[in-house]
Amino acid sequence: MSLTQALKQKVTAAVETKKIADLQRDIANESGNYHTTDHGVKVADTDNWLKVSDGTHAGPSLLEDQIAREKIHRFDHERIPERVVHARGVGAHGYFKVYDDRASKYTYAPVLTDPSRSTPTFVRFSTVQGSRGSADTVRDVRGFAVKLYTDEGNWDIVGNNIPVFFIQDSIKFPDIIHAVKPEPKNEVPQGQSAHNNFWDFVGLQPESAHMVMWVMSDRGIPRSLRTMQGFGVNTYTLVNAAGERFFVKFHWIPELGVHSLMWDEALKIGGQDPDFHRKDLEEAIKNGAPAKWEFGIQVIPEANEHDFDFDILDATKVWPEDLIPVEILGEMVLNRTVDEYFTETEQVAFCTSHIVPGIGFSDDPLLQGRNFSYFDTQITRLGINWQELPINRPVCPVMNNHRDGAQRHRINPSNVNYWPNREQKFPPVPPSEGGYQDYAQKVQGIKQRVRGAKFQEHYNQAQLFYNSLTQIERNHLISAISFELSHCDDTVVYESYTKLLNNIDFELAKQVAINVGGVVPDKPARPNHGKSVPNLSQLYYKPKQPTIKSRRIAILVADGFDMVQVEGLRAAFKAGGATTWVIGPRRGWIYPDGAIVGSGKGGVWADHHFEGQRSTTYDAFIIPGGAKHAQALADNGRTIHWVREAFGHCKPIGAICEGVAFLREAVMLPGVEYNTNLESDKVVNSYGVVTVGTISAANLAADALKIEQDQKGFVSNFAYELSKHRNWDRELDGLVSKVAF
Repeated sequence: MSLTQALKQKVTAAVETKKIADLQRDIANESGNYHTTDHGVKVADTDNWLKVSDGTHAGPSLLEDQIAREKIHRFDHERIPERVVHARGVGAHGYFKVYDDRASKYTYAPVLTDPSRSTPTFVRFSTVQGSRGSADTVRDVRGFAVKLYTDEGNWDIVGNNIPVFFIQDSIKFPDIIHAVKPEPKNEVPQGQSAHNNFWDFVGLQPESAHMVMWVMSDRGIPRSLRTMQGFGVNTYTLVNAAGERFFVKFHWIPELGVHSLMWDEALKIGGQDPDFHRKDLEEAIKNGAPAKWEFGIQVIPEANEHDFDFDILDATKVWPEDLIPVEILGEMVLNRTVDEYFTETEQVAFCTSHIVPGIGFSDDPLLQGRNFSYFDTQITRLGINWQELPINRPVCPVMNNHRDGAQRHRINPSNVNYWPNREQKFPPVPPSEGGYQDYAQKVQGIKQRVRGAKFQEHYNQAQLFYNSLTQIERNHLISAISFELSHCDDTVVYESYTKLLNNIDFELAKQVAINVGGVVPDKPARPNHGKSVPNLSQLYYKPKQPTIKSRRIAILVADGFDMVQVEGLRAAFKAGGATTWVIGPRRGWIYPDGAIVGSGKGGVWADHHFEGQRSTTYDAFIIPGGAKHAQALADNGRTIHWVREAFGHCKPIGAICEGVAFLREAVMLPGVEYNTNLESDKVVNSYGVVTVGTISAANLAADALKIEQDQKGFVSNFAYELSKHRNWDRELDGLVSKVAF
């Protein structure tokens, strides 16, 4: 281990203890093996209410039974008000760390300038529209809320996986949420925006056009919470030691790249495994693959605020990176799951108004309203003392004259609760000693309800986003809007929105209108400026080094498979950080060629059976060799569907020896070339289907995992395809549409 690695491990260990140690104060000591009431009295019977009985016949239950009443009362009040939005969430602990002090030219906040610090961090990911019981994989914006427990106080960045928002001014927030939530007449749909009210609203509110493009793109259905970008959305400010102010936007870029599900896949997972994303995050962390992001900022000096053709305080606009590049400052790592969902993930509360010295607000009209709304919301959900809850309290000292209120935990022995006081308790802190100082911004204007002229333009950046997508991403966006509008049964709604789309792109509007029965335009309503930037496509964000870390590989087997191949493959992919899952005709022992079926010896344990899991929850598939095993797979319609579905979802598929014959003769994938010569060790890679006629244990061992294009070995070829996430050529060349799945 290098010195740098050893130092990093020590830093990681240290940061894990600072907030985690604070939480330990509230983790129950469960060493005693007995049951008590909330006031500590040991309970002799927790199954029978105290009642009048002759021992044979039940009589009336007695109100005096405090033990029973306490149990029922506690159950009756287990639920707190659900979040109006972002109700469905999952959280994890970790740390944040900057690489050096390069940000000191912008801010004096130590959390952004001191590389010796590792700041404890808690992140909550969430969907927006659905309730707590909705599915993880619905098409929606994803919340990306970050709480940093700094030595100067808590800093919350309440962001999303999309950099823009539907509205410019916070006064419209109730309208967009009312519109996207289930319709009041029948409380449907749950967890999706495919209904009349949402599309009616965005069709009449053109400032939403840019955000709609993002949500209807593949960004709306992420493969994993770990493969999402994060954005602060709002414009904040930074102030340096010289008193100079800068406007700033915050960014997180995932280590694994930005990847998404396919729409058919997302729909199916929603029914097959509605907890897919939260389970994925926990699985990765527990398997030693912590979620990682690089953290960066975009910065504009105060003097340059008005140098752009858009208003930099408009939350429906991005700051184009060709004009304002992202400067990478550090990393955020999530490496620890929660101990209890409710007390941590459900009770964690964020406020956009929680900042620390060196960081400030801007006049972003969406941010201004959020600063009021978030604090008000937490009081409603959790009570006035919500910041005393273990997950919310800072790790630095908290001293003030706040007192009383529901759920107060803190005990203040001081006899004074006001300032000034005779004991000089809790005096204000001068800025020179760390007290928060507001920037002395000059403000001049007329009190009125208006928006600036630059806030009136709504389509340029929507065009920029659409132009910047690859062809496969454009195809998916057209399909997504078509799906959504096809669920709108009000003619006015879908006709209106197809007209609005013509302001973004003529071909986009025409194709969607044809699909949904809208108004097919005969000419553009507005010229497309034709500009594009590479970073708006999610395919731009490839890992620095190709990786298969935390990818899920299913190995399909039946009795009679080749054990040497399976063991060799599992060892090779484990070395690359991927997980392998054996799927068989039953959950239990599956026996290789030559073993006695049912002996309990010499087999491999199947993690799932073919009907217990589906292809949608895996990233790739391999069918090893073995004549008897291959024939058994060919005789099973479900396994054929597994592979065809994976092919339709553009996932890598591998096959060895007789497994190749199963692919060619039973599955019959269109347009794919195979190596079916059982004497040949040549690897054929066709549309992400990797096949080889023969492979020995020696060849498997020698095929060191090198994730590079044009490698000769089966393992390396397959790993390279897996690192790309999908083989989009299948869809672009029309092969997907030829397969029933």
